[in-house]
Amino acid sequence: MTKQLYTAKEIAALCGISESKGYKIIAQLNKELADKGYITFRGKISRAYFNERIYGGVSEERTGSEG
Repeated sequence: MTKQLYTAKEIAALCGISESKGYKIIAQLNKELADKGYITFRGKISRAYFNERIYGGVSEERTGSEG
């Protein structure tokens, strides 16, 4: 089963940023989702939503990440 959520550590590795910046990005994206009425998890973000917002909807296969 494929993981459906990214952690701050995974985002940091994907984007080449610090883990603390990863947490800030997650907080921002989770706020956007919460404002739309979605349930969110602190410290984790939906892979689909992250890819949509960061990569413009490009699938993980095209970004080169592995689960």
